Amino acid sequence: MKPIEKIMRSAPVIPVLVIEDVSTARPIAEALVAGGLPILEVTLRTDCALEAIAEMKKVEGAIVGAGTVLNDAHLSSAIDAGSEFIVSPGLTEALVESAFKRDAPLLPGISNASDIMRGMDMGLKHFKFFPAEASGGTAALKAIAGPFKDCLFCPTGGINAKTAGDWLALDAVLCVGGSWIVPKWTRDFNHVKQLALAAAAISAR
Repeated sequence: MKPIEKIMRSAPVIPVLVIEDVSTARPIAEALVAGGLPILEVTLRTDCALEAIAEMKKVEGAIVGAGTVLNDAHLSSAIDAGSEFIVSPGLTEALVESAFKRDAPLLPGISNASDIMRGMDMGLKHFKFFPAEASGGTAALKAIAGPFKDCLFCPTGGINAKTAGDWLALDAVLCVGGSWIVPKWTRDFNHVKQLALAAAAISAR
């Protein structure tokens, strides 16, 4: 099993995190891990994202990766900060080569069959379906994944607690990415833990 697949199989939901205040990074990670969601994707959308990754790495049991990685510079900075996996909104040859060079587990974004075929040509078979709801929802991914029996997916974008189970019911889906588990600017870490517990209990329906 490839490292990225092991990560994808570790929990049904990967929290997609936008950390605005680095002082919240560690308690958020503690709450998520305690709630049964050890795989954490910190998006590189804020000035403190790299510092947040380093802080979350200090939490026992947390497996921390970087999201919104767009290029080699982003990837290198994320790896240097301690990222254990890389998530990107799209797929480029340059980014894939950079990930291979750094031996970094990569989950690149795709939204159509051509993206998947390009990824497969580069030796990939694990993808983020993004933006999931805007790209046609579960029906779209079911149709797109049909010809690619060896490919596995993590849909992300517009998914919530009510719809996650529908996505997980698809044979090709190992997990989903979601931002609902950590409300923006929250400091109610017990609430985060409760949301994580509920998300960790989601199963295919």
